[in-house]
Amino acid sequence: MMIALHKNARTTPAIRAEIAVSTDSAATLAQRFGIGESTVYKWKARDSFYDASHTAHRLQTTLTPAQESIVVELRKTLLLPLDDLLAVTREFLCAQATRSGLDRCLRRHGVGNLNALKPKEPTQPYKAFKSYEPGFIHIDVKYLPQMPDETSRRYLFVAIDRATRWVFVQIKSHKTAAAARSFLNALHKSCPIKMQKILTDNGKEFIDRLFASRERQATGNHEFEKLCPEH
Repeated sequence: MMIALHKNARTTPAIRAEIAVSTDSAATLAQRFGIGESTVYKWKARDSFYDASHTAHRLQTTLTPAQESIVVELRKTLLLPLDDLLAVTREFLCAQATRSGLDRCLRRHGVGNLNALKPKEPTQPYKAFKSYEPGFIHIDVKYLPQMPDETSRRYLFVAIDRATRWVFVQIKSHKTAAAARSFLNALHKSCPIKMQKILTDNGKEFIDRLFASRERQATGNHEFEKLCPEH
């Protein structure tokens, strides 16, 4: 049987068990086994005589569980390298985030290897991001997992410029047209680039086209669509 002992251990499980049941004084036992009296008292108070795990019971992390879930979604959605993701995290989530802490977070959630997240083969030909002119903004919305202390789910609105990879992030309590309009207004105020085009999916927060049934084309009256020409 293999016994895992701490590399500096002066006793074995058998000696520890002997100490626990012995009626001799702590000083006598300490002298007999060549250990300190505090070690004798420690094993007398234990029920198990094997070394306990030295793994920390609580991870020392700056990000909250909710913030970690957002970081994971940003990693999956934007496929940002660690340093770029750190800049986004510090600007929008936690200014105290560290590079090493963020790296541990990504590894812990299984998204530490960026190459493993990238699609193996594109389903159709596409332009590389660098071939786009600045101002081509892609907007996406992601569901965030509901935390134990939350009463409802939240939504992550993300915008990224395809040429420069500039990122803007907001968290909304609803995925509605009003929320999308509010996000676009905030994006317009913050974006250092003149926005030329906006790319979204066919979600109801962006457009009133009935895409699935193809029963109706976009009317142009959706509040998100109407805001685009204003900017």
